[in-house]
Amino acid sequence: MRAIGNKGEDAAVKHLKRLGYTIVERNYFARVGEIDIIAKKDEYLVFVEVKMRRSEAYGGGVAAVDYHKQQKIRKAAALYLQQKEMEVAVRFDVVIIHSDGRHIAERDIEVIENAF
Repeated sequence: MRAIGNKGEDAAVKHLKRLGYTIVERNYFARVGEIDIIAKKDEYLVFVEVKMRRSEAYGGGVAAVDYHKQQKIRKAAALYLQQKEMEVAVRFDVVIIHSDGRHIAERDIEVIENAF
């Protein structure tokens, strides 16, 4: 299962780079949560959650980033900023990949900027 997740994150990174994001870090782990991708885009430090879904059943990828998950990401982001002693504008994006993970096409990737 983790291999499919890695494939999804790799595809998300390639897509984000094509959109002008600069990748700063991947898979940042903190005691309060994890952030899949940390990137820079324009004046923002962007914390990105990647969700790969085979179907839109149960709300698809967007629904998987519920309030509880958002809070974990926010806390991890705050800890990251504190550890790096950074004071910057931040944004939280979500990358939804509509695929079973075997083959991911460009059209399967959707970026939701400022998702929460």
